[in-house]
Amino acid sequence: MKGSSFSLCLFSTVFSLLMLRSLGLKRLHLGNCVLSMNYQEMRNEFLEIKGYVQAEDGNLDKRILKSSEALQDTKPTERCCFFRHLLRFYLDRVFKNYQTTNHHIRRKVSSLANSFLGIKKELRLCHDHMICHCGEEAKKKYTQILSHFEELDAQTAVVKALGELDILLRWIEKTK
Repeated sequence: MKGSSFSLCLFSTVFSLLMLRSLGLKRLHLGNCVLSMNYQEMRNEFLEIKGYVQAEDGNLDKRILKSSEALQDTKPTERCCFFRHLLRFYLDRVFKNYQTTNHHIRRKVSSLANSFLGIKKELRLCHDHMICHCGEEAKKKYTQILSHFEELDAQTAVVKALGELDILLRWIEKTK
């Protein structure tokens, strides 16, 4: 009996991992919190709007997210909290306030926002179970991002942050 339950458990684990990959799902390890997300879908959605949005960005001298390396330097124990802040930032300040008359772009931005909402719900479970630690580093990095965002006028900042979403997506891809 024990052998058959072990075999079933092993089969389920292998099957789940294969399904994650075939569906484009990625497991994101943020300290003790592990999330599943459809990374490939988000990446494809962003790639469809990237050129349009980045062409709207007339301020090439300033950066909000700086680089994925700066994000990558976040301690593993702080990543959960930091990512939670970034999700809220994009949901509350960027996606919600992005304005365009192009219906296709609007639909893609809405789809990205819905993906972020799904991740936020899953991340909320980690926070509720107190495995999403918020330390000084996460708060400091988020405050810096917010400061860079607020240095620009509202719509310029929204366009810039949306255009820099590829930096966040690269960070997600590199985070193990």
